[in-house]
Amino acid sequence: MKEPYEVEWKDVAALIEAVRRSESVKPVQQAKRDAFREFKVLGTRKDPPLTSLFYGIMLHLGVIDRVIEDLTGSKSPFLLDSRLRAALRVFIYLELYARNKIRYANKYESIKRTAAWLSSRVHPYAGMWFVDAVRGLKDYVVTPKTPDDELVFRYLVPAWYAKSLIDLIGADEADKVLRSFMERPKISIRVNMLKASVDDVVRKLREEGKDPEVSAVVPTVIKFDGPYNFDKSELFRSGKIVIQEEPAALASIILDPKPGEVVVDLAAAPGGKTEHIAELMRNSGVIHAFDIDEARMRRLEELVKRAGITIVKTYLRDGREAPRVLGEEVADKVLVDAPCSSDGTLAKNPDLRWRLMRDDVPKLAQLQYELLKAAIKLVKPGGYILYTTCSLLREEDEDVVNKILEKEGRKVSLVPIKGPYSEGFIPGTMRVWPHKHKTIGFFYALLLKTFKE
Repeated sequence: MKEPYEVEWKDVAALIEAVRRSESVKPVQQAKRDAFREFKVLGTRKDPPLTSLFYGIMLHLGVIDRVIEDLTGSKSPFLLDSRLRAALRVFIYLELYARNKIRYANKYESIKRTAAWLSSRVHPYAGMWFVDAVRGLKDYVVTPKTPDDELVFRYLVPAWYAKSLIDLIGADEADKVLRSFMERPKISIRVNMLKASVDDVVRKLREEGKDPEVSAVVPTVIKFDGPYNFDKSELFRSGKIVIQEEPAALASIILDPKPGEVVVDLAAAPGGKTEHIAELMRNSGVIHAFDIDEARMRRLEELVKRAGITIVKTYLRDGREAPRVLGEEVADKVLVDAPCSSDGTLAKNPDLRWRLMRDDVPKLAQLQYELLKAAIKLVKPGGYILYTTCSLLREEDEDVVNKILEKEGRKVSLVPIKGPYSEGFIPGTMRVWPHKHKTIGFFYALLLKTFKE
């Protein structure tokens, strides 16, 4: 049995700051890295155990917030100051979910110093409120009160989402998917073949003490156990590797861009697929990359620069505007890696499960449909459109494809994708199931433009 990790006050402070920043900095991995760097945890022996605790907090966040409501009498934890909310989240997790994983170096000191910090930064009485709430944890038992609560506590997802998966694939299969979301995934990177070989990267990772595994699906993708300090990684800083999951890397391969072609990426940031498309084009041709997220677009520009890519033109514009910006029938290939619920990535992004909103799904599906309509205008007759999401919800996958085929069926046809993953609910489409394929959930549909506008 693993020896419990000894938690010191500075560890608690680092966790509180990481949890606080995770509300505003996305992905939460970046919030954690920033906080851990500030508290001199990043890359030290403390990094792995504290990272594990951080992700445990993110995984249980929705249930933890219900405990906060019970302990404080607040209608919502978001009515509390962000520092108080973060401190309560950390201590509730440590007390209710991590008792066998940790022991305090000095529990009294950790509580006392947290209380003093809250009183100095939030309100003179905030420390006292915090201490009272923590004392209430001594005899607290997390208990479901409704059938929906039972789903939430069992699978750590909103009840509507669990029920959607059960309706889609049945209770037994949904159980396997939902439980896979609680497993910590390996880190996945892709080798930039313009700058390095797979053998070189594997050799370097082994020198760094990792046990790399080359993907059987995409032979330039390598997986290994984390954590990994990308800030200090020569491989990452020199652009030899890109952070990317196996199914995302396969998307660019299915699109099959060629050197000299014109490719449009309608929802490009933060740029992993854009960069990969440029690699496959041998940095020859042009890629028009659209996105509305300024911060993520900066990351795209940094990524392609680091990777040595020079053929990407960026547009801080909605992809639906691309036909007006570029003209119609100008592209050989178009990628619609559409904004989606991203529920297929819940193992990788544990906090996301608590931001899944049922009302967002039809809005996203409409946006996805409109992006596909823009793609049809952009692509030349005989050109291809690849539609992808990292959602498992049928409303964002097959239903969108059915709608575009019904409305635009004279202009496009479905090109069957045969493996390597599972067939979707429309023959010729493809799905990645986390529990079956040991990676993120994903969906693909390839369309051929057959009719001139």
